[in-house]
Amino acid sequence: MTPRRRKRVLREDERALWEHVSRSVAPLRPRPALPAKPETPPAEEPAPPAETEGRAPKGPVLHPRKRPLAPAAPPPPPLTKIEPKVRRKLNRGADVDARLDLHGLTQAAAHRRLHLFIMDAQAAGHSLVLVITGKGDSEGLGLGLGLGWLRGGEAGRGVLRRAVPQWLSDHALRPYVVGFENAARHHGGEGALYVRIRRRRERS
Repeated sequence: MTPRRRKRVLREDERALWEHVSRSVAPLRPRPALPAKPETPPAEEPAPPAETEGRAPKGPVLHPRKRPLAPAAPPPPPLTKIEPKVRRKLNRGADVDARLDLHGLTQAAAHRRLHLFIMDAQAAGHSLVLVITGKGDSEGLGLGLGLGWLRGGEAGRGVLRRAVPQWLSDHALRPYVVGFENAARHHGGEGALYVRIRRRRERS
């Protein structure tokens, strides 16, 4: 029986030589290359659903609330004449509650003074006031010769005599004025106006 040969252990220098030789020798058949592992593409985020034309939105539809229209302001009360009983008393010499003389004022100043006077008269509880406008060119220094401008500008030319009735009929003063008409002769005649003042409780 042949005795078993012991396997010799390589020395350190022999191991190093063997590793050097094995690296320098090319194999007769190249080893098949392992197939590359396919890369997994990143997951794409789902696109939001496209809105369909004419599709009703989800949830309740809120409509803007329509505000109720404000009621239209009532028209100003119509102007009326002074009561015949009051007129007879004035013709007999009865006095008025207050008076305003617009002589010598420009049209703008007279307009402002008239508004304040009428509103103050209502606040004071007056019922009948007198507004003096002047008769125009035929009055005083004018003598009908066109010299009325010497009396204080526009008032001497009869502008206020024509303008004051228009101002008293204006929408702004209608809540304060019941009516007006020419004064009696002893109060100025055609150069003055009686103005009936509306009471506060009568204002609409």
